[in-house]
Formats: sequence, C-alpha cells, structure tokens
Amino acid sequence: MGRVSQIPRGTARRTARLASLPLGAAGRTAAGLGRRVRGESAASVNEDMQRRAAEQLFSVLGSLKGGAMKVGQTLSVLEAAMPDDLVEPYREMLVKLQDAAPPMPLSDVEEILARELGPRWRSTKITDLTPRPVAAASIGQVHRGTWHDGRTVAVKIQYPGADVALRSDLQQIARLARLVGSFAPGLDVKAVTDELLERADEELDYALEASHQRAFADAYVGDPDVAVPAVVAHSGHVLVTEWLDGVPMSQIIREADQDVRDAVGELYLGFTLGSPARAGMLHADPHPGNFRLTPDGRLGVVDFGAVARLPEGLPPVIGPLVRDALAGDAGAVIDGLRAEGFVRPGVRVDADEMLAYLRPFIEPLVHERHHFSREWLQGVSAALRDIRTPEFATSTRLNLPPEYLLIHRVFLGSTAVLCQISAEVPARAQMERHLPGFADPT
Repeated sequence: MGRVSQIPRGTARRTARLASLPLGAAGRTAAGLGRRVRGESAASVNEDMQRRAAEQLFSVLGSLKGGAMKVGQTLSVLEAAMPDDLVEPYREMLVKLQDAAPPMPLSDVEEILARELGPRWRSTKITDLTPRPVAAASIGQVHRGTWHDGRTVAVKIQYPGADVALRSDLQQIARLARLVGSFAPGLDVKAVTDELLERADEELDYALEASHQRAFADAYVGDPDVAVPAVVAHSGHVLVTEWLDGVPMSQIIREADQDVRDAVGELYLGFTLGSPARAGMLHADPHPGNFRLTPDGRLGVVDFGAVARLPEGLPPVIGPLVRDALAGDAGAVIDGLRAEGFVRPGVRVDADEMLAYLRPFIEPLVHERHHFSREWLQGVSAALRDIRTPEFATSTRLNLPPEYLLIHRVFLGSTAVLCQISAEVPARAQMERHLPGFADPT
C-alpha cells in the first residue's frame, strides 16, 4: 500500500486512462457477441465495434498529451497507407490529433513564464499574450503574443512534468502495443513507440530545438518557397519565435481545391528533399500540424524538436541507386544495396525480385507528374502486408542500417502526407533538383 500512495496523482490518472484500453476492448467484444446473438449482422456489429474502439483509443491518446498524444500524431501520418475498410473508423480521430489537444490552464502558463522568463516578464519580454492557446499538442502548447519590441511572436510552453509523462506514456504504450494494434490493424504501434522513446530527450530540450530552428531559419531566410520563423528567445521550457501566419495543412487536407493541393504538395516535397543540403538537417516530424500555407504562398514550417542531422546532405549513394532502379539495372541495384548494408553479407536476394519490390516505390518518378493518393499508397502497401507475395518475402531479407532509420521514416511519413493532401506533383523534377547523383550524368 505504501508504494501505491507514493505514485504522483497525475501519473496515476494517466496510467488508469491507458489501462482502460484493454478493459474497453473486452467490454466491446462481449457486447458485440450479445448483439449478434440477438440477430444483428456481423458486418454491422463489427463496424460499430471498430468505431467505438477508435473513439476510445484516440480520445485517450489525445487527452493525455505526452507520449500518448505523440504516438497518435505519428499514426495519423501513416493512416493513408491503410485500406479504407480498416482505417475509415479511425480517420477522423487521427486527423484531429494532427493539430489539437486539450489546453493547459492560463494560471499554469503564467506560473511557468514567471519561472522561466522572470517575474517581470509581462513588462520586459512578452507585453501581451492570448489567454487561450492557438495550438496545443503532445508536450507543449503555443500562445500568440507581442514581444517588447512590437513583434508578434509564438510562445511555446512545455507542459509541467512533460518529461515524466512522455516517458511514462511511451513505456506503458510499448507494453500495450500488441493490444492497441488490434484496435487499428496495420498500425505498428510498437515500432512507433520504440523510436519515440529513443528521441524523447531531444524533443524535450527546447535549447536544442532553438538551435535547430535557427539553423533552418538562417538557411531559408528570404527564400521564395519556404518560411521558417526566427527564434526570438528561449529557456529550458519556453521557446519564443516570430509569428507565422498561414492556413494549417490539416485544413488543406480537409477542404482545399486541387490546384492548392498540388502547389502545397510540390512545396512540401521540395522542402523535404532540399533541406539536408540547405540546412544540414532533415525535419524529422512530417505530420501536417507542423506545416502551413502562408498568405504569400510559401510553405511555413514549425516545430524543430526532431531532426536528422545530415551535415553532408542526403547520403550520395541514394541518387545513383534510384537512377539504376529506374533504368532497370537490377545488378547495379543489388550491388549498391549490399555496399550500403541494406542486404547483409550471406543473404541471398534475387536481383529481379528486388527490382520488382522497388518498382512501386519509384513509380512517382516514371512520369512527368504523379498523383499521390490514398488509393495509390494503399496499392503499394497491400503486397507488403500479404505474407503470400514475393514482395513480402523480399522485404524480410532486407536490413535497414541505423544511419538510414530516421531518413526512411521521414520519407515514408512525407509520402503518406502527400497522399493525404492528394497532390499531383512533378516528383522527378524535384528529385533531379535536390537529390545528388540522381540526374543522368550524360
């Protein structure tokens, strides 16, 4: 009993909410069986059970902020790859997690600002602050304010205890990963959770985030296509940057006309491919809540807590490998993959089967323009999920070297976001512009 009484009250409540997930699943299963006995169709009951499961799962993930919210945001990017009959009950909940979470009370905000910026912060630093946050996400929320020199600023404030909550949530979700995965088939919750745990310290370090953002802002100052707000000030738990107006990408996904979707998709792809050479880093949190379309037509980018450091740009081998795959040179592709560690020594892989495995991924580069859509991505993903296919067998023989892990996740997530936008873009031209070694040397 003594140990239980020592658990912090907030942590105990969070643990109880997460623990409610398997209990809720058992209750829904029992209720579903009862309804089938009463004569309701299996399809009707299953659809209703899936929807209720989604509502409970993502309500819990959203309301807890911390690691639970972060897992939900990451899953929200990948939903475009899943078949509609599996993901439809979850789509609305997933999209909600991209740019909103329950806010922290103003009294807590003022207490944190006084502690971090000094008791006279209202007269010496932030002279005006909106009472309600303009955005609230996994480990912090953002208020609009006025800096003492008159600039409009975004004030990002980390939730009290976010470090403990983030790690606690992620560790508990990792333990529940198999059960949570049964709520949303096809979503590898454990892989997502493991990676987020590895990055937790960096995401919580606002000084480090400020240094990342400064590097991006310096690299893109005056750029006609990309806007990165400058850093104004920071402390351990507060980050102040210049304000960036714009339409959130989540709104573009919901309601934009096709020409806007295409323009935003092209800007988004260009930023993802170009930033390693430009800033020496890759923005590693590709979900739509971190992007917007500014009034002057640029891609606004925020939240630099997670990056992949690539001081030499993208690995130079990627461009030639993609070019060889497009040319159908199976031998060169296998040799290149072995040299980089994607195929381990002693592992036998048929070169033609490897080329067939890669062909759907490079399809966007075959034509002048490619329409990234949920339907296209679902088709690409289907063979990889089916253990009966040669593509699945080939995937099991591949290795992902550690230095490519974050690059792979970012480009997978970015492709899924392009499909959520439903953008038609000149992907090949963007690759020729930004990917070293991809353009034909002749």
